[in-house]
Amino acid sequence: MKALNLIMIAAGSALMMQACHNGTNTSTTIDTTTTTTADATKTDTGKMIAAADSADVNFATKAAQGGMTEIALSKLELQSSNNKIKDFANMMVTDHTDAGNKLTAIAKAKNIMLPTLPDTTQQAVITDLSKKSGTALNKAYVAQMVADHQKTIAMFEAAQSAVKDTTLKTFITNTLPTLHKHMDAINAIKSSM
Repeated sequence: MKALNLIMIAAGSALMMQACHNGTNTSTTIDTTTTTTADATKTDTGKMIAAADSADVNFATKAAQGGMTEIALSKLELQSSNNKIKDFANMMVTDHTDAGNKLTAIAKAKNIMLPTLPDTTQQAVITDLSKKSGTALNKAYVAQMVADHQKTIAMFEAAQSAVKDTTLKTFITNTLPTLHKHMDAINAIKSSM
């Protein structure tokens, strides 16, 4: 719990420092979760990079936040006495960390600034589950994983036709089988409870 709080404080501090930076680039728009360029931005080499499509940015933002949420929730279960849940939580941390790293590399190459924290609704879920323990935590975690994976799979499937960038499309295509594997695994755990 303390580690999660420290991570959230550090990330919040980084966001505040970024917000306080008063650069001279007026072509940048900022909202509460992402930073994207309005039209294009110059790199250090002077080349122009086109701004990412809004559907691409929206997908990347939601996918990043979802992955961070899955990791944070799963870390709560790494000490579970239920071996099936513990194994599932370990798989979630590993797989979502890997997917997050791939998405971060794509976003960097496409000039998309990803959020550093889950959204406020997701943070509330993390906080709520962090207050639970034992069987209550196990049941809440499993229910949340089922609901989250249903939403995530639907989002990824919709994004296959919505996103424009071919690299993001490949990421979606390559990640969907893992999400389906997670869904099957958590459904099996839910059935055995």
